[in-house]
Amino acid sequence: MPNYVVLYNAPVSAEAQMEGNDPDMAAAAMQAWNDWSARVGDGVIDLGTPLGNGRRVTDSGAAETGTEVAGYSILQAADIDSAVALLDGHPHLQMPGASIDVHETLEIPGM
Repeated sequence: MPNYVVLYNAPVSAEAQMEGNDPDMAAAAMQAWNDWSARVGDGVIDLGTPLGNGRRVTDSGAAETGTEVAGYSILQAADIDSAVALLDGHPHLQMPGASIDVHETLEIPGM
């Protein structure tokens, strides 16, 4: 069964999201993620983690990236439509301006 990399996009960096949270808000947010993960069950291969600021590397060097990618997960599903269906009601989408990108992982020929 294919794996899918899920990228959580947000208008606010993951660091900024976490830095001002009071403990009750943080606990409620984590409970929403845990509830989603329990509902999806074996479809979650790796719940992932928030991502900090990054660098984009090109042949001319490296530069700061934007903060739009706030985290990732890895899911397993029969096809991309099934992977997208697993994200129905995902707590990340409760944030105004948030979105989720889903990418199938592909095998590298000869590896």
